[in-house]
Amino acid sequence: MNVMDNGEHHGMGFAGFKARMQSGERLLGTFVKTPSVEIVEVLAKSGLDFICLDAEHAAWDRMRMDACLAVARALDLPTLVRVTSGGADDILKAMDAGAVGIVVPHVDSPEKARAVAKAARFGHGGRGFAGSTRWAGYATRPMGDILEQSKSETVVIVQIEEPEAVDEIDGIAGAQGVDAVFIGPADLTVSYGETSVDNDKVKDAMQRVGDAARRAGVGFVTWVPNAAAAKAWESYGFTMFVMGSEHSWMLAGAKAAVAEMRKE
Repeated sequence: MNVMDNGEHHGMGFAGFKARMQSGERLLGTFVKTPSVEIVEVLAKSGLDFICLDAEHAAWDRMRMDACLAVARALDLPTLVRVTSGGADDILKAMDAGAVGIVVPHVDSPEKARAVAKAARFGHGGRGFAGSTRWAGYATRPMGDILEQSKSETVVIVQIEEPEAVDEIDGIAGAQGVDAVFIGPADLTVSYGETSVDNDKVKDAMQRVGDAARRAGVGFVTWVPNAAAAKAWESYGFTMFVMGSEHSWMLAGAKAAVAEMRKE
């Protein structure tokens, strides 16, 4: 992992993030649940390769997302947004505000994969063009430069969370505009009718999805609670890990401090 001596994020930032993904470099990020610019500032000093604002499961409104993406851009900390849904309006809001890309939940067919990838990029039937957004530089850049930025920077990651998605994984991973597939171990476990992610159905799904990602030449992402889980799953070939969240890290740190103080 490339970090500065003081632990801050290295300067490749937004512009280099997609290339790092495509190279297969092992990247580490976390979900951000708290809509707070201070959280983004603190995490920018952590050495993480990226963060992902979790608008699916946390209280992110448009203004707070906008503020946090402004800070992330200023600090050059690559920031994804897990959108509420694959709707074009949710995707547009995240991209215009400055996200390096999107994570889209519950993509269970090649058709959905193509639709969300199209909605994140400019073109006929795709993302509406505006040169006046933060992402585009507030009307200071020519159209050609903005279109080139979309090609070189924008990342689309689709989440594999249902058995149907696993069955259709070759079409989803190979869909035009998809840059990575993100296996959601918890949702997939529940979808299979299991009560723990440590089950054979999810393990088989990880293998199948990983193989399809390699065949398609796209990134392979998952969520893990901690480094031990990430190391246990290395054999599946994941290229990106979203580890915990700032909530889980705060709680773990607080619990450790309390336990240390209460030792006899």
